[in-house]
Amino acid sequence: MMTTAVTRSDERGRYELEVDGELAGVAEFRLRSGRIVFTHTEIADAYEGRGLGSTLAEAALTDAASRGETIVPLCPFIARYLQRHEIPDAEVDWPAA
Repeated sequence: MMTTAVTRSDERGRYELEVDGELAGVAEFRLRSGRIVFTHTEIADAYEGRGLGSTLAEAALTDAASRGETIVPLCPFIARYLQRHEIPDAEVDWPAA
């Protein structure tokens, strides 16, 4: 059984997903006055196909919402996740198409 953990690194501007202590994926963001702009999400090739992108997205979005940050989903993966799943207390500012 694998152990997963998601942590936020403001210094690196990303949420980091670790699997069994190894970096498996990141969700990159920029902070802008109460807003968190998600720009890119990536899972390492060795970890694809295990649902880890969803694990990372859920943890990152739930954490951002709990901090009261307005979520701006520029990253297509994060945008699709938000369209398919409800994140409690999330305020989302959808970018203009």
